[in-house]
Formats: sequence, structure tokens, C-alpha cells
Amino acid sequence: MASAKQLALVEPSQSNKIDFQDRAFHDWYRFVLSFPPHLVRSYLEAFDLDDRQVVVDPFCGTGTTLVEAKLNQVQSIGFEANPFPYFASSVKVDWNIDPDLLLQNAYAIATTVIRTLEQQGIDDQIPFDGDVNRLPLLKLNAKAEKLLIRDSISALPLHKSLVLLEALRQHRDQPFYAHTLLALANVLVFTASNLRFGPEVGIGKLKSDAPVIAPWLAHVERMAGDLRSTAHQSFPSAQVYLADARQAASFIPAHSVDAVITSPPYPNEKDYTRTTRLESVVLGFINDLAELRGSKKRLVRSNTRVVYKGDDDDQWIRSNVEVQRIANEIEARRLELGKTSGFEKLYGKVTRLYFGGMARHLAEFRRILKPGARLAYVVGDQASYLQVMIRTGQLLSEIAESLGYEHVRTDLFRTRFATATKEQLREEVVVLRWTGSE
Repeated sequence: MASAKQLALVEPSQSNKIDFQDRAFHDWYRFVLSFPPHLVRSYLEAFDLDDRQVVVDPFCGTGTTLVEAKLNQVQSIGFEANPFPYFASSVKVDWNIDPDLLLQNAYAIATTVIRTLEQQGIDDQIPFDGDVNRLPLLKLNAKAEKLLIRDSISALPLHKSLVLLEALRQHRDQPFYAHTLLALANVLVFTASNLRFGPEVGIGKLKSDAPVIAPWLAHVERMAGDLRSTAHQSFPSAQVYLADARQAASFIPAHSVDAVITSPPYPNEKDYTRTTRLESVVLGFINDLAELRGSKKRLVRSNTRVVYKGDDDDQWIRSNVEVQRIANEIEARRLELGKTSGFEKLYGKVTRLYFGGMARHLAEFRRILKPGARLAYVVGDQASYLQVMIRTGQLLSEIAESLGYEHVRTDLFRTRFATATKEQLREEVVVLRWTGSE
């Protein structure tokens, strides 16, 4: 069998792409830059995990580790602080849905919504060429609309989505409801919206109209097909918690976890809540600024937009010389360049908070890991803070060792060219082992 290191190094330029044969369940909803199933699978194999063991993803996002563990007959537990990705993960590992019932109800709902739109003079299949302002369009309330990235979605596709959402909510007590809602989330982002995804989420070409009902129904049909492919088979449990990875021991029994496979946030200026902002707001997972702030406070502090008064995770790395040096270098560079914005003044602080938060998380996990448990953390080097290089994997390894973990090795996942620094930045898998002694 190939080692995890060898598998991770295969064609690094392609290593983040999802293979066609891996699309089942994973494609129900997936972050554009999620780490791929094949990477998770390589570490499930390398760690020799089976149905008697438990793997945890403390930053599970949209559930790549959980889905892949389930497909490979390994019990799994996930933690996700952001409400919508938590929902997506929960649905993606719920395979106890009758695919025929799912489709039967989806067809009925689609028929109802199409009829409603037609009565309003809207054909979902033909781009509307009249005056949109004369249509009785549904809108978000002011508090919700304020949370969206401007021009995330145009008025008519939003209206269609809200009409469909109203129809779905008539069935909120039915077992298929969550699956149909996740299908709508997928269509919102990848068909109806004006969003584009690169390293950051932004706005692309504005669409005055876009189909919603037909692509939603097609997505539900793909879901039903995936469910049929696993019918009459037995799979291990997969459980997801809407919770802070720094408080995991409150949810999991002591010394019960065999492995960790995860990709935590990187120390950069990427606000991870923006990536799912459209679907979170439109579908009602975040309704106002207070709810958004509450979800952000559960996150490891990886960017300046999630720094709050009273944050004190930096105390965990006060004695780490290298983290302190990097934070001080960032602050010195800021002063040298005359950068004075409020966010720029926080660059050094958020660097300390990030590594402190990761230290706190690793310290917490010592309580739930079995002696000898193995861990794989997918992390990336960063130079987001005034081009000061942060070797994330190297620092995480040092912090883990200071907490009693053994650093087994660091595998290369891929490299990417940073235009700002003209350097190749490494994305790596830091492989650790819990020794069982604090």
C-alpha cells in the first residue's frame, strides 16, 4: 500500500480537485476550496482505521472527512462553528431517507412553485425580458439584506428562490425537508447567484435572471441517486455538533478518539463566514448581525474580522518565541509602511490569537484522544499580513510538541504561487501522534 506521504504528493497541481468517482454525497454541497476526498481517504488508510474506531474532524466545514469516513466504514464526529456548514455536514451524512419519497415530494413541490411563478408572469426556463420592477417580487428583510455581500444575487433569482423556500417550509416537519433545503443552497450559490470564487468570494457578472426550479430538481434527483446507491447497506454513525473546536471535551467521552483528520482555518484575512453568507442569510441560518457575531465568536481567530474584546487565546503561546517574533515583525512592518487602519493594527494580535487558539484546541483534545491516536492537519503557509511569511505547519508542529504530541512527519499536499511575495507557498499535512502523557 502507498504511504500517505506518497499519496499526498501525487500530481500536486491536481490535488485539490474532486475526482468524478468521489462526487456522490460530497457534491450535495461543497466549499469550492474544500480539501478533496482522496486526501482524507489516504489518511484513513494510512492510519488503518476501521468500523471499530472513531475519527474526529474538529473543523469539519461541509463534511468531507465525515462523508469519506462513512463511505469507508469508519465512525466519525465533526465540530463546526458556522451554522450553515454545520447543517450541510449533518445532511450529507444522513442517508436514512427514502429516495422515492424524496423525489415524489420534490416533483410535487416543483409543480406547485412553477404554477405560482407562472401566475406571476414568470417562466423559470425562459429569461425574463420585461420590467422586473413591475413584478411582485419577494425580498429579504432589511436586517438580513444588510448582511449580504452587495449584488450577491439579483432580484428575480432571489424571488424565485424565496418562492421555492416558502414551498419547502410547508414541509419542514417531513424527513426529506433538510435534503431539499440543502439542494436549494447549492442552486443559490452555484446557479442563481452572482458570486465567483477564487481565494476569496467576490462578485462576478450580474445575472438579471437565472433558472432555479429546474436545477434544484436536478440536484434533488442526484441526491436520490446517491441514496439509492447505498440502499440496503450498513454504515457506521456520523455525528455533527454545532460547537467550538476549542471546547470539544464537553461533547466527547474521555480517551475515546482514535484519529483526527481536519483542515483548520489558516492565519489570513479570509473571513470564512463570507463564503457561505448568501445561503446562510437567504435560508434563515443567520438573520441579523447579533447572530452573525455569535457564530463568529465560536471560531478560532484566523482573521481580523473575528477579533473581539476579551479574546485571550494568545496566552497559550506567550512562551513561543517564533510566534512572538512573527507577530512583532508584522507590527514593525505595519509601522514602517505607515499602515493605520483598524484592521491593519490587529494583524500582529490576530496572529497570536490564531496560534493560541490552535494551542488551546490541541490542549483540549488531549482529554478525548486515546494514547497513540494519530492526527492529520491540513494547513498552509501564509503571507497575508504585509507579506510577512508565516510557516503555519512548522509552527503548529512546534506547538503540538510543546503540548505532549509527537510530530511524526509533514507531508506536502500542494504548492501555490503567491503573487505578492513571488514565492511558492506550501500546503502541508502535519501528522501528529498523541503520546498519552501531558
